[in-house]
Amino acid sequence: MYFWFRRLYSNACVSGILAVSIAKKHIEEGLYKHVFIVSGDLVTKFVLSGFNSFQAMSNLPCKPYAIDRTGINLGEAVASALVTSSKENLAKEAVEVLGEASSNDANHISGPSRTGEGLFRSVKNALQEAKVKAENIDYISAHGTATVFNDEMEAVAFNRLDLQHTPLNSFKGYFGHTLGASALLETIIGMHSLQQNTLFASKGFSTLGVSKPLNIIKKTISTPMYVFLKTASGFGGCNTALVLKKVYNN
Repeated sequence: MYFWFRRLYSNACVSGILAVSIAKKHIEEGLYKHVFIVSGDLVTKFVLSGFNSFQAMSNLPCKPYAIDRTGINLGEAVASALVTSSKENLAKEAVEVLGEASSNDANHISGPSRTGEGLFRSVKNALQEAKVKAENIDYISAHGTATVFNDEMEAVAFNRLDLQHTPLNSFKGYFGHTLGASALLETIIGMHSLQQNTLFASKGFSTLGVSKPLNIIKKTISTPMYVFLKTASGFGGCNTALVLKKVYNN
């Protein structure tokens, strides 16, 4: 017997990890045993015109959290992941989803809350569900768009959560902001980072350009890691967080 069922989830730039969050809930509720997620996004004239209208585009490689950042770069990507209740035949970079949460700050159609309220609540609730304290997070894969309002909002939220000393990076300096696919793509890279016990440098970063302290990863290094936090934020005030623990220790 073959069975195919498809659902579409679209919620701006949190779409990728929101799908993981919803898949986790479906499995816990007994609706499915396995959920296969596919995410993808394209840079179109509509997307370019939208970001240009915000005057958010940079003609230089983006530099998340850096004082000399000049805006966002856009990219294209397709990513996929299997969320499953089975422990059989897992990939070596497999992680367990310990906690997840989403929150909307209802601040503005495109601008985030200046207090980071939505991100603060989503991370706080994800940590509570995971039963993990801030000091036990080894690494943060953050949203980091290299725009003034997003980077500042994240810095405020992470400081409110006492995560300002946790190693943090944004992958958008490598391949730009891949929009709806970005969060899932960056989660998969974070899984490999965890499995390889490697903190990857936040490309383009030099000097901190936000008002609150953050521990931006300046140089790629090897270090033991077990649990990481993935966050994403998007238009309409949406924010989602996942707490992920590696399955195989090496």
